[in-house]
Amino acid sequence: MLLEGVFAPVTTPFYPDERVYFKKLESNVARLSLTGLAGLVVLGSTGEAVALDDAESSEVLRVAALSAADDKVLIAGIARESVKGTVELAEVAASAGYDAVLVRNPSYYRPQLTSAALLHYFRSVADRSPLPVLLYSIPRFTQAEIPLEVVRELAQHPNIIGLKESSGSVERVRQVVQATRLAPRRTVVVTSIFEAVTGRMQASKSSGPGTFISADNLGDGGIALAVAAPVPARKTRTREVGFQVLTGSASTLKESLDAGASGAVLAFATCAPQACQEIYIAWKEHDDQLSLDRQRHIAEASNFIGSQLGIAGIKYACDFNGYFGGKPRSPLLPLTADTKNQIERLLAQIRN
Repeated sequence: MLLEGVFAPVTTPFYPDERVYFKKLESNVARLSLTGLAGLVVLGSTGEAVALDDAESSEVLRVAALSAADDKVLIAGIARESVKGTVELAEVAASAGYDAVLVRNPSYYRPQLTSAALLHYFRSVADRSPLPVLLYSIPRFTQAEIPLEVVRELAQHPNIIGLKESSGSVERVRQVVQATRLAPRRTVVVTSIFEAVTGRMQASKSSGPGTFISADNLGDGGIALAVAAPVPARKTRTREVGFQVLTGSASTLKESLDAGASGAVLAFATCAPQACQEIYIAWKEHDDQLSLDRQRHIAEASNFIGSQLGIAGIKYACDFNGYFGGKPRSPLLPLTADTKNQIERLLAQIRN
């Protein structure tokens, strides 16, 4: 599967009593599906995945998938500290129609999580996952980076297709790209303009209103019914891809793309998708100056809201820009009035 472009990791809205607010989740996913984003990540770090139990996680995955457009790549965050728990959630994601799963490294038993243990964990998950696996390295939260030699080994696995690199280091992106350059190449299906073809797109059997067949045109005893009109065949082609690397940093997106990243999963894209997409489009069109200008335009806001404030900042930015954000689940704290004012000032000139 092709992983190119900008992906938004959607937030998980809550009621005041901290139950998941599924109607707001549906709205966010449906609205983000109308943007030019390549896809969505459900239950990533921005989605507060670690704060949800298994039953909540399963329902969030199901509801989000039903609300997403077929032409968006849909990735499910499924990581648990055990292989068993991670695989069980991968099966939930597959049944809900996701295209791939995002799996961060386990971290609780850090002293025992050697390179050998991490290799065993990721290989065991990939062997049993019904969906392609995207590795997820976010040392800021796990306090442990997936070692480069482990990534190199895992890139050889037939069911591991890439890595989301959220260290914020362009050099690390460059090192991963270089270390995995000899990974097996895969033939993937793409559209005629080389955009990803999702599993849900291929599985779609009908679209639009059905065709009504009257009783007069049926045999004896027949009843009038509506038959779905066939979908015109989509024009597709194939493309060769290797191990794909996505960056998690909006402030270094252009430099990461130059270093070999194929795209990005950006928390800031959840509240300002167009502003993030403009950086990627300018880079894709080889307009380096415009790409840098667009990146500088959002740098202060993305660093303050996403990196410094985290979930609470992203959620309030969503509220300000017309999405449903709300408060994070405790023990994360809501923002002060002064901090909210800072966010509003920074977002005032950023296109949503």
